[in-house]
Formats: sequence, C-alpha cells, structure tokens
Amino acid sequence: MKSLNKPNPVLLVHGIFDTMRIFDKMSRYLKKLGWEVYSLNLVPNYGILGLDKLAEQVANYVDKIFPPNQPFDLIGFSMGGIVSRYYVQRLGGIERVERFITISSPHNGTLTGYALNLAAPTQMRPKSDFLEDLNQDIALLEQINFTSIWTPYDAMILPARSSQIPVGKDIKINVLLHAWMVSDEKVLKLIVEELKVDPKSKLNLNFIR
Repeated sequence: MKSLNKPNPVLLVHGIFDTMRIFDKMSRYLKKLGWEVYSLNLVPNYGILGLDKLAEQVANYVDKIFPPNQPFDLIGFSMGGIVSRYYVQRLGGIERVERFITISSPHNGTLTGYALNLAAPTQMRPKSDFLEDLNQDIALLEQINFTSIWTPYDAMILPARSSQIPVGKDIKINVLLHAWMVSDEKVLKLIVEELKVDPKSKLNLNFIR
C-alpha cells in the first residue's frame, strides 16, 4: 500500500463553460496538504465538441504528463465527470485511475441539456444514446474506488438525483449552488477524506453530509 506521505497525483477536469481556473481554490487546498495537482482546459469548452472527443483530450494530457506506470486519482466536476467517465470506461483510464470522484455530474442526464442543441449538451440529455451506452457497463467502475458527490439543491443538474448511480459511494451534501461544489469547505474536506481511502476498499454506501 502506498504511503500517504506520497499520495497519487490528482487530475481535475472541469465542466461546460468552465476552465481549469474554477479549481483554483481546490488546487491550493490539496497542494497545501501535500498532493500534486494537475488540470487542463478542455477546448472548446462551450459544448460544440462531443464528450468522447473531450475525453480524448484528457487521455492525451495523461499520456503527456504522467509516466506510463504512474497511477493517479481523477476528479471531474459537472460535465467533466462524464468526460472523465468516458476516459475511464472507454479510453483505458480504468487501468490508470485508482480513485475517481465526480462532483455534481449528470450520470443519468440533465434537463438543462435541452438548452443548447450542441454535441455535448445533447449527449447529457436524459436517456441519450451516449449515457445509455456508458451506463450499460457501469459495473466497470467497481474495479476502482469511485465516489459521486452531489447536492439536492443543484439547479444545473436536473433532477439533482441524476448524479446518483448504483456503484461506488454516493454522498449527498447540502450546498446551495452548483458552482459552489468545487469551493465549499465541506466538499473540500470530503474530497480529502476520499483521496485518503485505500483504493482497494470498494464500498457501496450512501452518505448524507
């Protein structure tokens, strides 16, 4: 088992309309506690490119930044959680990622996906072919330590319970706004707890914070 004195590096993947800057507070928080933190800008970030294509950017970044034998932990916010899932489930990330955390991600789609008729929002609509395909073999996530963190007050992920999936750990935490989920102190402390979990411990539990 790895010593927590040298934890895995952490890769952060942002959501639609965001850039890596949305993780500024989280990055500082984790770095102060000893983690190496990386992030990338998904380009373009406004939905015109499909989630599968954005996931290829994640895969290319991983190959560029980390040595082939370097395991890492992955955190995806909102759309970034679905992009990250595609990387894990379809692009070989399952062999590299030890801990995978999604934050307010529409695993079962969101009604806000109907706001724009672009590739990424279309793929994030409820029962989209893209999500149905990913969810068919969702059991793959049982091979790693997976956690979904979400808030019942989310106005971007509709319904908010779309962030719940039947694998890994499901944690509901009361945060008032979608965007606050990457900076709220309760969430940051929770992320640290999850990053310290033994990756061989694959629990299927529900928590309310």
